[in-house]
Amino acid sequence: MASDKELSDFLKSVEKRAFKRTVYAVRDEDAALDVVQDSMIRLAEKYADRPPAELPLLFQRILSNATMDWFRRQKVRNSVLKNMSDFDVDAGDGDFDLLESLESAEGMLGAESAADTVSRSQILLAIEAQVAELPPRQREAFLLRYWEEHDVAETASVMGCSEGSVKTHCSRAVHALAKALRTKGITL
Repeated sequence: MASDKELSDFLKSVEKRAFKRTVYAVRDEDAALDVVQDSMIRLAEKYADRPPAELPLLFQRILSNATMDWFRRQKVRNSVLKNMSDFDVDAGDGDFDLLESLESAEGMLGAESAADTVSRSQILLAIEAQVAELPPRQREAFLLRYWEEHDVAETASVMGCSEGSVKTHCSRAVHALAKALRTKGITL
């Protein structure tokens, strides 16, 4: 059984990654924040009695389900009535800035030249844009495997598919990203 401190520490450790993953999926920071908060609350309310080792996979599954629920609700809302705010040109920029969310790792950002900083920021924005363009299942597999650092079995459990499907989705995502970035002159 996870103690309150263990649960709190776990949630603190995953909040930023969960938010970024959800922003990639829903492409709306406010909605992503709501989805992540709802997922955290659901984990705390329903699964706090589980051992701490089970929390990461439980949370990833809850987050995936909450994201899918958000899409379902959006589809219903959009089919019933047209959201008039879509026509508002002066709405906020709504762009997720990856560089604002990066923390300076031991002063690395301050040690580089302005040209290197600009070049790195352009590369990160290009990578972010290409990840956002991946099909949803490929994006989810890619982010779980390489962003969340889950192994194939954990990713399959979270996504509710076979390990072979995870490998296929990840392979296709990596090849699509590499090809798209190569066409832009970016080689990693």
